Amino acid sequence: QVQLVESGGGLVQPGGSLRLSCVVSGMMFDANSFFWYRQAPGQQREMVASISSADNTNYQASVKGRFTISRDVAKRMVYLQMNSLKPEDTADYYCSTPAEILRDSWGQGTRVTVPS
Repeated sequence: QVQLVESGGGLVQPGGSLRLSCVVSGMMFDANSFFWYRQAPGQQREMVASISSADNTNYQASVKGRFTISRDVAKRMVYLQMNSLKPEDTADYYCSTPAEILRDSWGQGTRVTVPS
């Protein structure tokens, strides 16, 4: 059974940092690509960052230079380091893979709140 479980969200002041974590089970890890998506209240879910099996990374323009996606193959973990957080980063954040995205299957997410 495929499971991606996110954690690490919370309330942080503007300019602060958080590191989100995603533990992955039930699938091949090292050959997979991983994504972080987010969904703000009343808005559609959007891609934030991705990392390929070759560790190539890609970012949404609004987070480039502030967020860093990484993975630890041995621990089967995917991370999103978020620095210089802004109120517009407030959202529920989700970890996923191409197959899960195609299935529109999402975990419980982790909430990040940056007050204005």
